[in-house]
Amino acid sequence: MGSKIVIVGAGYSGILTAKKLEKKLKKAKHNDISITIIDKNPFHTMLTELHEVAANRVDEESIKISLKKVFAGRDIDVNLDTIESVDFDNKIVIGNNQKYEYDYLVISAGSKPTDFGIKGVKENAFMLWSYEDAVILRDHIHEMFRKAACETNLDEKKRLLTFHVIGAGFTGVEMVGELAEYVPFLCEKFEIDRELVTLVNADGLSRTVPNLDEDLSKKVERRLNKMGVELLLNNFVQEVGPGYVVTKSGEEVTKHITGTVIWAAGVEGADITNTVTKEIEGGGRGRVKVDKYLRSIDNENVYVVGDNIFFICEGEERPVPQVVENAEQSSHTAAHNLACAITGNGEMEEYKHKNHGFMVCVGGRYGVASVGGVNKKVNLPSFLAMFAKHFINIVYFAQVLGWNKIISYMKHEFFTIRNCRSFVGGHFSNRTPSFLMVPIRVWLGFIWLFEGVKKVLEGWLGAPKLEGFFGGANAWFNGVLNAGSSEAVNQTAGAVADAVSAATAAPGAADGVANAGTVIMNFDFIGLLNMILVSGKTLVESGLSDIAFKLDIPLMNWFVNTVILSSDSMQIFMQSFIVVAEILIGLALIGGLLTFPAAALSIILQFMFVCTTGLYLNTFWMIFAGIAVLIGAGRTIGLDYYFIPWLKKKWKNIKFVKKLYLYND
Repeated sequence: MGSKIVIVGAGYSGILTAKKLEKKLKKAKHNDISITIIDKNPFHTMLTELHEVAANRVDEESIKISLKKVFAGRDIDVNLDTIESVDFDNKIVIGNNQKYEYDYLVISAGSKPTDFGIKGVKENAFMLWSYEDAVILRDHIHEMFRKAACETNLDEKKRLLTFHVIGAGFTGVEMVGELAEYVPFLCEKFEIDRELVTLVNADGLSRTVPNLDEDLSKKVERRLNKMGVELLLNNFVQEVGPGYVVTKSGEEVTKHITGTVIWAAGVEGADITNTVTKEIEGGGRGRVKVDKYLRSIDNENVYVVGDNIFFICEGEERPVPQVVENAEQSSHTAAHNLACAITGNGEMEEYKHKNHGFMVCVGGRYGVASVGGVNKKVNLPSFLAMFAKHFINIVYFAQVLGWNKIISYMKHEFFTIRNCRSFVGGHFSNRTPSFLMVPIRVWLGFIWLFEGVKKVLEGWLGAPKLEGFFGGANAWFNGVLNAGSSEAVNQTAGAVADAVSAATAAPGAADGVANAGTVIMNFDFIGLLNMILVSGKTLVESGLSDIAFKLDIPLMNWFVNTVILSSDSMQIFMQSFIVVAEILIGLALIGGLLTFPAAALSIILQFMFVCTTGLYLNTFWMIFAGIAVLIGAGRTIGLDYYFIPWLKKKWKNIKFVKKLYLYND
C-alpha cells in the first residue's frame, strides 16, 4: 500500500495543494497513493467576496464552489468532517465522524475571526468570515431597514439605521464600502431619508488598509467620506454591547449607540491549528512554524500552507501575510515538495513568497491597487484596479473550476449585476427580455433557409460554381479599385449580384455597377489584410445596396486558390457544405434548437463571405442579428427551452467533461 496523504481544510490553499499534488503523482505514475481532503462544508467559500453577498450585490450562490465538482474525475477523496485533534505520534487525524491515518499531513485549515478577548464581541457583533456569516448579515441589514421604515420614534429609527464596521483593513473597508454603495437603494426601497443612516468605520490604527502605501490609504479614506462613511480612526474598541460599542482614543472613552456592529478586526488560526500548536511549535495566533520547505519544524511529515504558515522569508522582517496570494504560492511549493518526498525524485524547493501587490475595492465601482514586482510597485487608477481584481479572480477560478466557474463569475459580476453596481456600470447587464429576440431569430433563420434552398435550385449540389462566384466578385472589386472601364465592370455585374451578398442581392444592385464606381476606403494593414469599402455608383447616388465591404486577406486568398478551387470535386464539396449549413442554420434558428451553435455558424459564414466575395452593406444586418441571438435566444418560444436542460444534464455527467469542467451551470 502506498502513502496516505491527508489534507485538513478545503480553503484556497487546501484545494490547490490537493489538485496540484494529484496531478504530479499521476504524472509520475504513483497510482497507489491516496489523497484525502477534509472539510466541514461540502463547498469552498470565496472569502474575499463575502462582502458582496452581505451587501446584496451578488447572489449568495456565487461565492460557493462545490467540492464535488472541484474534484470530479480526480483520485481525491472528499470527506465532510470537523477535525478535533491530531495524534502526531501515531499519525492519526481525529475527527467527529472518524479517524484518518496518514503518512503525510497537510494543514490548510485557514483562519477565523479573532476578538482579541474584547468583552461582548462574540455575543453582540456580526462576523464576516463564512458563507453563513454573509447570508445572515445580509438578512439582518434588510431587517434593520424594514423595522426602521415602520418606527415612529426618531431616535430609535436612527439607532436601527446606524452601522459600525470595526476594522479598517481589507475586510472592514470592503464591507463598509459595499454597504455605503447599497444604502441609497435600500433607502429608496423602504422610503427612508439617506440622512437618517449612519455608517462608521472604526479602527485603532491611524489610517485605513495599512498594507497599502499612504497615498492609496488616503484615496480610500476620501472615497469612503464621499460615500457618507464616518471614519473613526485611532479608536480602540473596548466593549461591544447590545445596542452600543465603546471606543477609546488616548484617554477619552466614548460610548456609541448603534443598531449593528460588524466585526472585521483581524483573524487568527482555525480551532484545529490552535489545538495542534500545543504539540508542535507555533508562531502565535494559531500559526504553525515551518522550515523553508513548508514542513513543521518539529515534524517533517507535516506540511503547512496558506494562512496557517508562520514563516519569515530571507531578507524579510515579518512573517508571510495571510492573503490569497500566499495561499496560491505555498500550495505550489508544498505540492512539489510532497511529490519529491513521496516519490524520492527531484529536489525540494524553498518557499519564497513573492508579493505582487495589494488591492482593495470600495464598493463595486471603485478600487485602488498597488501591483508589480517584488521591488517595484505601480499604483493603478480605479478602473484598472477593478479590472485587475476581477482578472486575478478569474485566474484563480481557472485553476479551481475552470471555464464553468469563470462563466458563472462573469454572469454574477457583470451580466446580471444588481443596481448597476459594477466598475463597468450596467452596460453589460442583460436587461432585454429574451422574447423580444424571437422575431429577429425567426427572420434570420428564414433568410438562411431561403438562401440554402435557392442555391439547391441553382444547381450548387451538382456543378462547380465557386470559381465564378469568387472570381466575379474579385473582378468587380478590382475594377472599382483600378478605375476600370465601364465595359469591364459591366462584364462582371451579373456575377456580383450573387457573389457579393451572402443573402439575396438587393433589387437593382447589379445595375448600379455600370460605371467604375467609387473607392471609399482602401486601407492596407502591413500586408496582413486590406480593408476595402467601395460603391458601384458615385457616393452621392449610392444606397446601402450599392456599397460593398471586403477584408482582403492574403492567407485566405491562398487557401481559396490552393485548396477550395483545387478541383471541381473540392468545389462541389465546399458548395454542398455551404448549402447544407445554410439550410440547417435556417431550420435551427426558426425552431430555436441549438441556437448558440447555429448563430455562431451564421456569424462564421458571414465572415467567410466578407473575406472572399465581400458583402453589400444592406446584408450586414445578418451579422449583427447573429450576435444578438447568440446567447439564450432559443429559450423563449423555441425548442432549446426543453432541449438545453436535458443536454446539460447528460453532458456534465460525462467523466472527462466533469474533470475538465467543460460545462456551464
